[in-house]
Amino acid sequence: MFKKIILLMSCLVMLSSCANKAQTGAGTGAAVGAVAGQAIGNNTEATLIGAAIGLMLGYAVGNELDKADRMKINSAYETIPDGRTSQWVNPNTGNQFAVTPQYTYQNSVSQDCREAEILVTIDGKPEKMTQTACRDQYGNWRAQ
Repeated sequence: MFKKIILLMSCLVMLSSCANKAQTGAGTGAAVGAVAGQAIGNNTEATLIGAAIGLMLGYAVGNELDKADRMKINSAYETIPDGRTSQWVNPNTGNQFAVTPQYTYQNSVSQDCREAEILVTIDGKPEKMTQTACRDQYGNWRAQ
């Protein structure tokens, strides 16, 4: 049983390079939970319960890191003038972000919208994209 858990953990580590933070957190949490469940209960049921609890907690933690960056992007839509750049480094991941709103306009249903250039540097590899966000009925910016 222990060998199966080690194999599972190895597979999760390899797959995590293709996943987002929430998925990576879920996989890592499941693996750690399975090991803890097996150590505590010494049976399959305890291992499965530990994996399920670890999966949920790991997903929540990984997803929260993504939310912090999304909140900063939304803040840039709200406060940064067109042509200016907001930059930050996520202290938990080391990922670097630069958001530059390009222009502001109203769409066909009279929503305020902004187009922005977003440069994200992950593991030293820059990725540039253009994103449009419009205000919803509650005044929050939502990516289109």
